[in-house]
Parts: sequence; structure tokens; C-alpha cells
Amino acid sequence: MQSYQKYFFERPIVLENMNTQTRVVIATVLSLLVFIGYDYFFMPKPKHLADQNKTVQTAPVKERSAENETAATPVAVTQPEPTKPAVQKKSVNGLLSGVVATVETSNATIEFDALGRISQIYLKDIQYRTEEGEELKLFNNPRIPKPLEIRFSDPQLNELAFNTPYAVSVSKLDVSGEKPEVITFTQNLNGFVVEKKITIYPDHHYDVAITMSEPKPYFISPGYRPDLRIDNYTVHGVMIEEADGTLTIIDDGDAKGTEAFRKARIAVAFDRYYATAFYDFENGMDVVVNKDAEENPILFIKGEGASRTLHGYIGPKEYKILQKIHPELTKIIEFGWFTFIAAPMFKVLMWLHSSIPNWGWTIVALTLLIRLILYPLTYKGMVSMHRLKQLQPKIKEIQAKYKGDPQKMNMHMMELYKKHKANPLGGCLPMLLQIPVFFAIYRVLLNAIELKGAPWILWIQDLSVMDPYYVLPILMGASMWLHQRVTPSNFTDPMQEKIFKWLPIVFTFFFVTFPAGLVLYWLTNNIFSVAQQLMINRMLEKQPKAE
Repeated sequence: MQSYQKYFFERPIVLENMNTQTRVVIATVLSLLVFIGYDYFFMPKPKHLADQNKTVQTAPVKERSAENETAATPVAVTQPEPTKPAVQKKSVNGLLSGVVATVETSNATIEFDALGRISQIYLKDIQYRTEEGEELKLFNNPRIPKPLEIRFSDPQLNELAFNTPYAVSVSKLDVSGEKPEVITFTQNLNGFVVEKKITIYPDHHYDVAITMSEPKPYFISPGYRPDLRIDNYTVHGVMIEEADGTLTIIDDGDAKGTEAFRKARIAVAFDRYYATAFYDFENGMDVVVNKDAEENPILFIKGEGASRTLHGYIGPKEYKILQKIHPELTKIIEFGWFTFIAAPMFKVLMWLHSSIPNWGWTIVALTLLIRLILYPLTYKGMVSMHRLKQLQPKIKEIQAKYKGDPQKMNMHMMELYKKHKANPLGGCLPMLLQIPVFFAIYRVLLNAIELKGAPWILWIQDLSVMDPYYVLPILMGASMWLHQRVTPSNFTDPMQEKIFKWLPIVFTFFFVTFPAGLVLYWLTNNIFSVAQQLMINRMLEKQPKAE
């Protein structure tokens, strides 16, 4: 990529259309810097937990009393319109939020509270553990709603429901074997009975069958998103797969109000690595998206009739886990604007890893594969650059001869290019075609939870976090500088030359805090670029002699 940058920074700007192109390419290079800089400095950051308990009010509400000012206060859906549920604040007795049942799977510990909600999940796998070696908690703040929380449209019934504990069939359940197990929560609301029959599978996906003694309009939530990996680089919010397969993503901070989606297939709240979801690929779900005080989206599934069954999942967005549960669930892994390139690229990464156990070397292999695929474009651009370099003496002659007549100068320049089959755009188009690839791999390596806790060599013991000693970013900057040295230079504008020489330092600065896996990709790409540039330089140097 740097060779193309150098080409455009070093080209003599003699034609009006060449001026335009140079500006376009410079803007493209700068857009990469702006893209990285915007992610780092301006993406919305999570607010303090004290502010996260605020909720939007779209209907008259009752103020919370000081004694009940708890983090577990629910937002009750009251008197909903067919497509627009209102919300109401209501306090909860703190005793109802305590743990009443614990389910152990081979990979997780799931805790339920007295309202039949999933209050916490601890991940047992080593790669998900904290730096202190403790099991990872998926929910670190008191956000609401919690998974499996039911809210009734009738405000009086809802108030009673949030102050009446469920009876639970078993306080401890072991699902560490191969078969699923069932835990049942039952609530009696003055003769109106609500039952949640939850079938939990060893990979901690679950089915929930909701039965009511008589039909009552209600909403159930898959829960507020996990909040472990909220950063400036990746998307976090909710995603809905609509009935026609369209994926709608609402980022945190971008919720505009109540939105409804009929017969949706997937409704998921997610951060960078983890997700909580409901899905129904056969019958679909009527999904309602509300918002909190910070305009973060909150998911609800509308319940109808006396019984309803939903499928749910809470855990890491790991491809193999989701693929095993249902292939369609892999859509939860989202890569941003260039998903159409990133998704197949991620599958190639998984395929390479099946033969290369080490994720670091898998990234190196993927980089090499991408370089081989893009080699024809790269070669074509470098040949075009070489021909233009050979024409530099003649270009300068024309510039000097027709300095006062731009029209004649442009005419003779075009004749020169045509005679020697040199295309001024030859180096630009290959570069522009490669930009989506670079953005796609950027997203893949940022979103792949498989890299969490994955070591490479020596001091790199987790490819999902930054290099603790800054070695990889420094080597990346040095390799970029080396590539500049081996790429032929013919600067005509001193300012362009200065900007170009500062690029390695600028890129090093931005990459310092990037995950080690992403920096490894760029470092490897630069090394291959240097090798490729040297090889092509030698090939092109021999051509005039052969002629």
C-alpha cells in the first residue's frame, strides 16, 4: 500500500486531471488516518455507572423513593400501542434481585434472581478470564432490563409482578453433561399464574417457554447488552435481522425512539465480543426497540396469547459456538461497513486456523494469502510507477519548454504517455481497489473474539490487546519507513516529501494502542511489501537491458 502512496506523493503534477487525481489519492490516504483517529478520539465512550441508571420517560411516571433508589430499578412497559410501548419507572425490593438459583455448565455459571431473570453469567474458559485470573462476569453494571425480564402492559399488574417473587423448581442445577436440563420459575399474581420453563443446554444457549393462566399483553427482553468490551474501535448496541433478512443495527447513542420490527428472526444486544440474543427462525418475533436516557437501544419481544416459546443465547460471539447452535446465528458477528468482504475473509481466517493452531501465525498466513491474491494489482501499479519514473527527464523538458502554455504542455504530456504506454492512473486504481480489503481486515481482527487470550510468541500472550512493550508498533513503523527507502522516489514538491516521510511516525502513533493481532497484520504486510518491492525493482531494472 505504501508504494502507491509514494507514487502519488512523488508524481509531478502537470495536468489538471492529474491535480484532481492527486488530491483524491491524498484524501484517500488521509481518510485512513481520519478513520483511525475518529475511532480513537471521538467514538462515544460509556458513561459513568451513576449516569447509566437513568431511563427515558415516555409516559407519566412515579418518582422513585430515596430508600428504593437501587440500580435494579426496572423500566415497566405500560399501556403500549400496537407498535409503541411506553415505559414507566418503578422500584424493586432489593431482596428480589438476590440469587435464588445457580446453573452450572461446563463453560459457564448462570445465576437467576427471584424475578426469574438471569442476573449474572460467569465464563469459565481460560481465554475469557480477567487479568487476575478470575472468571469473567458478562454484566458489570446495573443496567436494566435483565435477560428474561417480563413487563406487563397493565401498570397495576406490572407493579404487582415486580414485587412478587417467583417460586423456583430447583436452586442448583448441573448441565455439565451432554444433555440439557430444565429449571422452572412460577409466579402467582393474585390467581394469575406466570410460568417460565427454561431449558438450558451445555453451551449455555437456552429455550424459554412462557405460559400464562390467561392471555395478557406483555414484553420480554433478552437483556441489556454485555458491557465488557466497550471501546472506541467497534460497534456496540443492538442488531435485528428482519423478516426479509435485512440486518438493522442501532448503535449505542443512536436510538431515535420506539421502533418496531415484525416477524424478526434475530434480536441481539452486543458489545465487541459478547452478546445476549433471542432468535426464532421459524415463526419470527415482533421486536420493539426502546431507548434509555443516553439514547442507547433496549430490546423487547412482544408476547401474545397464553403461551410462547423463544430461543436465546448469552455468551461470546465465537464463530464455532454460534455455528454449532445454528448457522444463522453467525450473523451476530458483525464487521461494519465492509461486512461483505470481512465476513468471507473471517471464514478464510478460520479455515487457516484449522491447519495452523497458533493464531499469530494464522494472521501471518492470511496476510501472505491476501498479498498473493492482490499481487496482479500491485504489480500493475508498480510497473506504471516505474515507467513514469523513466519518463521523468522528458517530463521535465516538456514542463520547462511549455511553462507559459499549459494547454500545449498538457497536449505533449498526453502524447508522451501514449507513446510509451504509461498510464497516469495506473497506480491509483489498484490502490483504490485495495482500500476495502484493508478496512475489512481491520474490522475482522478487531472483532474476532477468537484472538482473546490467544498467544503468539515470546511477550505477545494476548493478540486481542495492545503490545505491552510497544515492540510491534515500533517494528511496524520501521518496516513502513524501510518500504519508503526501497521504493523509487522522484519528489517534485518538498511539502509532499515532508508529509510522506512523517507517515511512519503518524501510523506508529495510531497503532500503539491497537490490538497486537491487528498490528501484527500490518507489520507482516509491510515486510511482504518490502520483499515484493525489491523483487519488482530488480525485474524492472533488467527490462531495459534486455531490450
